Amino acid sequence: MIKFLRHIFLEEFLLKLFSLLLAIVVWLIVTFASQKEAGMTPRVFSNLPIRVLSSAEDVRGFKVSPSEVEVTVQGNANTLQNLARKDFQAVVDLTGVATARDLHKHVEVWVPAGVALIRVAPKEVQVIFPPDR
Repeated sequence: MIKFLRHIFLEEFLLKLFSLLLAIVVWLIVTFASQKEAGMTPRVFSNLPIRVLSSAEDVRGFKVSPSEVEVTVQGNANTLQNLARKDFQAVVDLTGVATARDLHKHVEVWVPAGVALIRVAPKEVQVIFPPDR
C-alpha cells in the first residue's frame, strides 16, 4: 500500500507539480475575469430614433417602421451614468437600395467607447418607400 501511494505521489513529481501550478493559474484567471465582469452594469435606453442613411442623390423620403428602437448597453457604472440618448445613433443603411417590396433592414447602433452593446429591439425594421409620382 505504501509503495502504491509513493508511486502515485513521487513518480514524475515535476510533471505533476507543473500541472498543479498550471491549474491554479487558470483558476485565478477565470476568477479575476468574472470579478471584472461583475463590475459592469446594464442600462436600457428607450425610444431612440432611427436615422435613415441614403445616398446624396437619393432624395426620396424613406420611412421605417417602427421608427424607434430600445438599446441595452453594458459598461462601467460611472460611464453609463453620464450617457444620454444623444450619445447613441441607430441607423438603417439604405445606400444602393432601389425600390423593393416588403424590405426589412438590420438596425446598426453606434455606441460610445467603453460601452458594450448588449441588445437592440427590434433588430430589423421594415422600410417604407414613398409612393411613385
